[in-house]
Amino acid sequence: MTKRALLVVDIQNDYFTAGRWPLSGMEAAAANAGRVIAAAHEAGDLVVFIAHVAAEPDAPFFAPGTEGAELHAALDVRPGDARVVKHEVNAFKGTDLKQILDEAGIEAVTVIGAMSHMCIDAAARAASDFGYAVTVVADACATRDLDFAGAMVPAAAAHAAFMSALGFAYATVVSTADYVAGAAKAA
Repeated sequence: MTKRALLVVDIQNDYFTAGRWPLSGMEAAAANAGRVIAAAHEAGDLVVFIAHVAAEPDAPFFAPGTEGAELHAALDVRPGDARVVKHEVNAFKGTDLKQILDEAGIEAVTVIGAMSHMCIDAAARAASDFGYAVTVVADACATRDLDFAGAMVPAAAAHAAFMSALGFAYATVVSTADYVAGAAKAA
């Protein structure tokens, strides 16, 4: 196994078109995530599937015990992959994620999934703060339109703003094609 891990964050049914909280471009992001996951498996990287399950049974999405809270069926989850269930935005908060990474000798993490402006941002920043080298695969992430003080922020603009901020100080931000090419060279 390498010293790299792929964090697959919240690619769950509720974020897709038929779900309770659909994201803009989630299907395309999930297709790219599939390519990233395949490359990580091929390279021998640790793959960690992270699922958010709401603490409240009447949550608007990811309610406990619902199909919407389940990982999307298109994901290639293998027996050796790690799984983490979280109840907070930050995948490290209240979970054993850091312990899993440290026990595997992980030095670098790549983050993909949803939502760009929430859980991806939080995971990438926390990983950086813990000292891991962080990569975010921008086109394997998705978000939704946001509203701030009555101003509508289109999903593409929100995504771009957060990728720009992460790329400024917390992570190397790459495309799926660049990630896959790099993983093949490293294998």
